[in-house]
Amino acid sequence: MQTWTVRGRLVALVILVSGLGGTTAQAQLPTRFDTWKASSPGHAPAAACRDLRAVSGFEFSIDAAVAVGDRPGVAEFCEIQGLIQPEVRFELSLPRSWNGRLYMFGNGGYAGENLRSQGRLNLRDAALAKGFAVVQTNTGHSAAREPLASFALHPQKLSDYAYRAVHVTALAAKSLAQTYYGRRPDRSYFDGCSTGGRQGLISAQRFPDDFDGIVVGAPVLDFSGTMIHYLQVNQAMRAASGLAKKMNAVESAIYGKCDGADGVKDGLIDDPRACRFDPAADLAACTAGSNGDSCFTAEEVKALQAVYGDVAIGGVKRFPGFPPGAEASVPTPKGPQSGWDPWIVAASGQPPISTRFLETFFKYMVTPGTEIDWTTVDLAKSVEMTRSISTLLDATDPDLNRFKARGGKILMYYGWADPALNAMMGVEYYERVRQTMGAGATDFFRLFMMPGVFHCAGGVGPDRFDAITTLAQWVEQGVAPDRIVASKVVDGKTTRTRPLCPYPQVAKHSGSGSIDDAANFVCTAPAPPGSSSATRGQTRREE
Repeated sequence: MQTWTVRGRLVALVILVSGLGGTTAQAQLPTRFDTWKASSPGHAPAAACRDLRAVSGFEFSIDAAVAVGDRPGVAEFCEIQGLIQPEVRFELSLPRSWNGRLYMFGNGGYAGENLRSQGRLNLRDAALAKGFAVVQTNTGHSAAREPLASFALHPQKLSDYAYRAVHVTALAAKSLAQTYYGRRPDRSYFDGCSTGGRQGLISAQRFPDDFDGIVVGAPVLDFSGTMIHYLQVNQAMRAASGLAKKMNAVESAIYGKCDGADGVKDGLIDDPRACRFDPAADLAACTAGSNGDSCFTAEEVKALQAVYGDVAIGGVKRFPGFPPGAEASVPTPKGPQSGWDPWIVAASGQPPISTRFLETFFKYMVTPGTEIDWTTVDLAKSVEMTRSISTLLDATDPDLNRFKARGGKILMYYGWADPALNAMMGVEYYERVRQTMGAGATDFFRLFMMPGVFHCAGGVGPDRFDAITTLAQWVEQGVAPDRIVASKVVDGKTTRTRPLCPYPQVAKHSGSGSIDDAANFVCTAPAPPGSSSATRGQTRREE
């Protein structure tokens, strides 16, 4: 067994996912491993690294098994590159001194990453340095050859991406660990954000024996619903191309009205459901013949309403509207930039990421092999159109009894200001799990909302915390997370700390002391809902 300190810091690791025409989308795995001291020597290999090449068989084959010598920060390990039928590439790294645990990290966007990219190697090395056996997969295709969703023309590659690749990679990794060390992992952990978060939930729902603990970050759990909302937004945005230049005005209106709703003016919207923002009422309308950067045309107001509004089809809510907050601007090398850019709007003049993801989804996953123009897709028919693909991709099953029964634990987090994946998607799923599982749901599954945080990390709120240490303490020591301290770090210096509270609790200032110190906040029950936006989770929903 090992002991942990609680001073974990989280480092955002950007993983670039290749896109069509040189486009990239960012998925972030915001985890680093806190230091802990082993109480006993790690497990040593029982076989030679090179001999693992002989493990090749029908199910998977080992292309290379190479001993990598000591280097700064990382001790000797066995590096394995393998292939699982038909095209699932994986890389497994086995340290010479093993802590008995397997760590797998997930993918971003439409996956297909280069497993040798520096970002992924950095995360692998961080886990190796703590003694973990580390495994990753490309989910069965190469984004360099089949960008975005184009791989989905092949049914097997679609299934591998949707649910199979993580499962079979975990099985192969455990089998190889057994051969190398003479014992299987004592504990297995999965860590992912965005697509990786969806992969984590798919594992808990479909394959509950694969992992003991799962970090689920900003999951695109309702993949098809996300794309339907993208459809609503992008169709409305076609008549509002000037919005990218008006985000400062939108941000000012929202934060001016809602920042202090929690009793503290701190540049954060703690719970955007309490923010009663109405684009038609709260933004200045352009007069006839004018269209400045601080006024809004009727088409622009309609586009904003499409962003913040639920998708309702036939009187049934299919997907929630975005909560306000992601409009906040943050410093970048090119100057201040809204969180909406480049997900919902794009000042560059190029199509936003949501447009490109939407287009490739309908072209290759909804109507594979048939050209389709998303601009002409009837929103009212979109649910029926996506019904088949949703059964493969969506991770919306709230019955996690099998995962709970085998002792599994899930730590899920979501940025309230996520401009890519709607935070309400995570909140509503968690509430359905609690309704399905009853009072015992929090014994194995907890959600932590992060005010002001963008997609997986970044934004204006504290976004750094040690998820893996927290999860491992819960799984192995029974220490359930009742409060996690997150930090905001600017230029290498911590500028603010705040507690992350298990949903539905919120962090409340004690009334004295700095608002930048987590010690002056307590986790408490939220104020009763008092706005229409606060009750949007109670709307009737199609299941």
